[in-house]
Amino acid sequence: MVKSVTPEIAERIGAAIAAAEAKTSGEIFCVLAQRTSSYRDVSLAWAAAAALILPLALLPFGLNPTWLPGLSGGWQAAHLAAGEATMGAAIAAYALSQAIVFAAVFLLTSVPLVRRWVTPRAIRRSRVRQAALHQFLAHGLHVTEARTGVLIFAALAEHQVEVIADEAIHSRVDETVWADAVAALAQGMKKDDPVGGFQAAIGLCGVVLAEHFPPAALNRNEVPDKLVLI
Repeated sequence: MVKSVTPEIAERIGAAIAAAEAKTSGEIFCVLAQRTSSYRDVSLAWAAAAALILPLALLPFGLNPTWLPGLSGGWQAAHLAAGEATMGAAIAAYALSQAIVFAAVFLLTSVPLVRRWVTPRAIRRSRVRQAALHQFLAHGLHVTEARTGVLIFAALAEHQVEVIADEAIHSRVDETVWADAVAALAQGMKKDDPVGGFQAAIGLCGVVLAEHFPPAALNRNEVPDKLVLI
């Protein structure tokens, strides 16, 4: 998987955008994100669930204060008045075990590889989609003159890609076109070839835009021809 993008790579992708846009009045914009979310809420959810469930699993094995140093001095009273103290120590032991499990699972799921593994695919897909939509709006692709903006978006940490087309072009083009562009970009990123992936996706989008939206008499470049890194 791609680790970094050099200025040369960004320049070559920008050149591919310019070449595609020379044949159309549409606009293509590319974004490469390191990650779209911290997923801290996912780590917190796993840690909270583990802290609630795992200590319960220890109860059948006799979870008691003597398991944890500092909560028992090794002496036990032989009269009923000691019951409250024993119960308090047991509750403290249980609470401490929950805290230990919570901290351990939170730290473990904060490791990038583990975090990606434990984050449901649907959540990663949703966050990438939201980030792509944000970039689509932030860079004005929704306000091009003919409503023909296309965003090509890749998220490195999530291993996810998106292609978003504005209303005018989306309404005229079959969904398989965007699926092909997504597949081409994903294949390039998987092969550690971001240039090839973006060039293939740009080329597919450019062909569609050229077919439905040929160059206008005054073919203004409304959106910069470049790859943006976030």
